Amino acid sequence: MGMNQQLNSLTRKERKDLKVLALFTSVYCAAHHQAESGPLKNLPEELAHLQPYMCCDECQNFLLYAIDRRLKCPLEEKPTCKHCHVHCFRQGHREEVRKIMRYSGRALIRKGRLDLIWHYFF
Repeated sequence: MGMNQQLNSLTRKERKDLKVLALFTSVYCAAHHQAESGPLKNLPEELAHLQPYMCCDECQNFLLYAIDRRLKCPLEEKPTCKHCHVHCFRQGHREEVRKIMRYSGRALIRKGRLDLIWHYFF
């Protein structure tokens, strides 16, 4: 199934998950990478709302991979990734997403995004 076919049936939760993933990746990228960042490219039209998140090419490639993996999740009721028994990411990417989520979650909470506390702990 191609990415465009999967996008036609995105739930509200899936859209939110993808937005959080893009936000966290852009926060991590801004703090850790000196390379020129830009708006996300090569996104299907249905994910155009993610374009404002700025990332370097390396982070954009990672984010596109992560979006693809999230869209291909085989579980009907998707738990948070850290509590999931199915590991969709390759081994190296699994550590990368943990690192990104850990750093960005803490950074955003320190900046006043208290709405993310629930996501951070659960």
